[in-house]
Amino acid sequence: MKTVYLCDSSIEGILSGVYTAWASKKGHDNVMLRLKDDGITMELFCQYEEVPIDSQKSDKVIAAIRTKISEEAYEVVYKAALSNDLDRADKIYRFLIWGFHTGASIVSMLQIQAVYDIFHMCRFVDNETHHLTGFVRFLEMEGDLLVSQIGPKNDIIVLLAPHFADRLSGENWVIYDANRKKAVLHPAFRPWYLTDFLSPQWEDKITKSEKEDEYEDLFRRFRKSISIKERTNPVCQLNHMPLRFRPYMPEFSNGIRDV
Repeated sequence: MKTVYLCDSSIEGILSGVYTAWASKKGHDNVMLRLKDDGITMELFCQYEEVPIDSQKSDKVIAAIRTKISEEAYEVVYKAALSNDLDRADKIYRFLIWGFHTGASIVSMLQIQAVYDIFHMCRFVDNETHHLTGFVRFLEMEGDLLVSQIGPKNDIIVLLAPHFADRLSGENWVIYDANRKKAVLHPAFRPWYLTDFLSPQWEDKITKSEKEDEYEDLFRRFRKSISIKERTNPVCQLNHMPLRFRPYMPEFSNGIRDV
């Protein structure tokens, strides 16, 4: 009978599951990792066990990855854990099985399915992070606080933070992930930190002032004045600015679907 370990979706939760599955000594083919928060479907002839987050276990796995495989291997595992792939926990486990057997060279062996799966997830995470560095928009709130709301597919807010901490080091700003109810907070000239925002009052505060409304109106007027109807290319517009980013961009707050 196969044992399915249900772990938390965070990097600590996934690596706690990796430690538990490995330490069970039931054999890699007889265990599987699943995320407990993603509405799993129970399968016949499987035993399900929930794995709590254990920072000591996850730290041991991290140390083992860094010393026995490589620092690069840990980086790709970390990025893969940020993806929205529902099977990411088990894919990370399969990658580590190969990694501990092969060593540092495993990260380039894309002919192995487990390695390709990790590569594919990391590429998706990197692509979305790259896009959002250009599509993130800040609104100025009371107290000179800059606030941005995003809704990424992947949990990439911690990858965006260093970019804006460098660009806006002297500003107080917040980037809020509406899908996961978490945010990065950056006090001016100080390090940024990650926090959860589970209170609905927080989203109520992310409202536009009259000044922002004026800027949006000016943008729409400018756009209308320079547009050339004969050169409208909706396909090209969607390639450069996908619809899923637009609800979080002030200049598209009125539902404009083309640029």
